[in-house]
Amino acid sequence: MQFYLGIQVKKGLFKSPLRKDHRPTCSFYRNKSGELIFKDFSGDFYGNFINVVMYKYHVNYYQALKIIAGDFGYIKTTIPKNKGTINTKAKKFEDKGTTDIRVEIKPYNKKELDWWNSFGITKEILNKYKVFSCKTIFLNGNPFILSSKDSFIFGYYGGKKDNLEYWRIYFPKKTTYRFLTNWPSKKVQGYKQLPKKGNLLVITKSMKDCMCLKSFGINAIAPNSENLFISDNMLKDLKTRFKYIVVFYDNDLAGIKNMQKIKKEHSDLLYFWIPRRYNAKDISDFRKAYGQEETYNFIKEYVLKIIN
Repeated sequence: MQFYLGIQVKKGLFKSPLRKDHRPTCSFYRNKSGELIFKDFSGDFYGNFINVVMYKYHVNYYQALKIIAGDFGYIKTTIPKNKGTINTKAKKFEDKGTTDIRVEIKPYNKKELDWWNSFGITKEILNKYKVFSCKTIFLNGNPFILSSKDSFIFGYYGGKKDNLEYWRIYFPKKTTYRFLTNWPSKKVQGYKQLPKKGNLLVITKSMKDCMCLKSFGINAIAPNSENLFISDNMLKDLKTRFKYIVVFYDNDLAGIKNMQKIKKEHSDLLYFWIPRRYNAKDISDFRKAYGQEETYNFIKEYVLKIIN
C-alpha cells in the first residue's frame, strides 16, 4: 500500500493520492477478514493493494499482479519497475477502537424535507427517530465532509456511551459507500421507538423503510445490515410483545437470499417481499413511485393480508 500510494499506512485521515483531493477524506482499515483496505469516503475508490494498482495504472487483475510481482522482485519482467519506497521495518497496521464521529447539525431545509416526504416521512417522524440534517461531519476530531445544496447528509443518532456518540451517517445522493457508521454491529435501528406491546412488527432492512412504514402506523426495526439479523434474545423478547412478526426485505437476489437464510433458522416468522412487477425493491421506493394512498392499499391487500 505504501509503495503504490506514497503515504504511510497508519490510522487517521489522508488526502487521496489517487485523485485531486483538497481535504483529508481517506483512511486505512482492516475488513472482517483482516485484509488491509484503503477507502476514499468522498470518491469512488475502495479496495486492497491489488485494487490500488488496478486503479492507478488502469489495468486488469492479472496485469496488476504482474506489476506487483515485478516491482517486488518476485518475477523477471520487461515492464519498467515503478519507483517507490519499501519500508521493511513498517509495523503491522492495527485497526482497534471505535471511530469517533461527531456531527454539526443544522435545521432541515425545504429541499431535504421534500426528499423525505417523497417516502411519506414527515418531520415529526424524523424527530421521533432522531434523524438529523448534518452540516459537517468530523472523524476523530478532523473535519471530514460538508453538506451542500446538491449533496444531503443525514445523521441517525444512536445514543452516547463513555463520552462516545454513536452515529450512522447517510449520504443519499451517493451511488456507492452511502453509509458511515460507528454503531456496534448488534445495534438495531428503530428498536427504541417500539411500543411495549403491539399486533404487528416488521423486520426490514433500513431506517428509511422503518420510518416509511411508521407513516402507515406499522412498527418496524432494521438490523445494521441485510447480512445481519437480530439476536435470539431480542427475537425471543419481541415474540412476547408482538403477535405477528414479518420479515420484509428487498426483492433483489441479496434480499431474498437473506430471507431464505433467516427462514431456515426461524420458520415460525412470516416472510414477504414486493412482487417484482411493481418495479420497486422496497416499501420506501414503492411509496415514492405510487404515492401514499396506493401504498396504503398495497399494504392492506398484501402485507396485512398475511396476518389475517
